[in-house]
Amino acid sequence: MTSATSPIILKWDPKSLEIRTLTVERLLEPLVTQVTTLVNTSNKGPSGKKKGRSKKAHVLAASVEQATQNFLEKGEQIAKESHDLKEELVVAVEDVRKQGETMRIASSEFADDPCSSVKRGTMVRAARALLSAVTRLLILADMADVMRLL
Repeated sequence: MTSATSPIILKWDPKSLEIRTLTVERLLEPLVTQVTTLVNTSNKGPSGKKKGRSKKAHVLAASVEQATQNFLEKGEQIAKESHDLKEELVVAVEDVRKQGETMRIASSEFADDPCSSVKRGTMVRAARALLSAVTRLLILADMADVMRLL
């Protein structure tokens, strides 16, 4: 039995993102919660707390960097093993790498100057971009997994 296969065309529009896979949704839930908390905190304005450098923020920034690195390693492995979506997965992994680096820089700068609303805004935008890139990679990885099962 032969079957004609047509190329898979994927279009990504982060503005109309719909997560349809329960597994992906469950994986993203903690990350979405953290980004939402970050955004909500940034909208409250300056706090009355002691001003200066935040050592805890540097620890948190390092943990985000490490988590991103671990995620990239897994993404590279999935891309290497994929036959159907290899090219798309490689592009998605590179986007996560780029957005992760932007987030690393933005969070480090914000940790050095936590009173700066400009640096906070830059970090929030970087977090959202990283979330979008991670979401895209997870969805593609999920699609590759489904295709392998079919």
